[in-house]
Amino acid sequence: MSPALTPTARSHSRLARAFDGALRLPLRPGSRYILLSDCHRGVGNANDNFLKNEYLYLAALQYYYRRGFTCVELGDGDELWENRSFQKIKEMHPRSFEILSRFYSAGRLYAVYGNHDIVKKQKSFRHAHLHTYYCDRTLTEQPLCPGMTFYPAIILQDSKGVMDIYLTHGHQADPLNSTFWPLARFLVRYFWRPLEKLGIPDPTSAAKNNRKKKKSEQRLTKWARDHHHILVTGHTHHPMIGTRLSPYCNTGSCIHPTGITGIEIENRCLTLVKWSTQARPDLLLQACREVLGNTVCVDEFG
Repeated sequence: MSPALTPTARSHSRLARAFDGALRLPLRPGSRYILLSDCHRGVGNANDNFLKNEYLYLAALQYYYRRGFTCVELGDGDELWENRSFQKIKEMHPRSFEILSRFYSAGRLYAVYGNHDIVKKQKSFRHAHLHTYYCDRTLTEQPLCPGMTFYPAIILQDSKGVMDIYLTHGHQADPLNSTFWPLARFLVRYFWRPLEKLGIPDPTSAAKNNRKKKKSEQRLTKWARDHHHILVTGHTHHPMIGTRLSPYCNTGSCIHPTGITGIEIENRCLTLVKWSTQARPDLLLQACREVLGNTVCVDEFG
């Protein structure tokens, strides 16, 4: 009888399955990608953590659309564990879906699914919900993302052959949020969501439980090292840029109280950025982009 796999080995097996046959997109010197994750768009109630940052999200996407970036959403774009109705999410955030539809129409929107929106991998769900949204500008139904596919993972294939960039949500590092996600969804929807209103954090969440966060990031980092790939995920909501010795990166999230974070890829280099609200000298508020840490090029990982 073969020995039982360790938790780390099982998580690596789940990551291997995610990247087996993954969609491949080109990574050239002229490529421009913005990687965002964990928007958790909700229905506008007290649990809708995206609502307070939607202005920043819209400003950021308009900035990237005008500059020719391709938007890649790394999972948990919509909060479909706490909320049953995707229609209510679309009704609450029409401007966000409007800009996403513009990216999609231009052929510049790709997405992977996370644990909180894992139902998007089902063709029946996409057919029922992604064809149109109600535009509050024209007061009509408009095309959203008809025919869009949500992938378990995406690979940015380096044209120079130094190192490819592997993209996925990252929940594969946690069995409760991957293998046993129906149980985790049940606990979140019917148990932890009511308690969150009382200020009790969800212990099943890698983003809210520091022990689970650290364990997930250790497993993801080891996978990146062992396979000699740059790995970019979301899931833990902990923004970081990797190094040659530790080629694991994380986009952070769009629901942090102080702003949203993401990773820009331009000229084959990765830059961690933050969008936040700041006051101008005339005391008007504006959305501002700032670079966090150092820009790291693919060649430095190789």
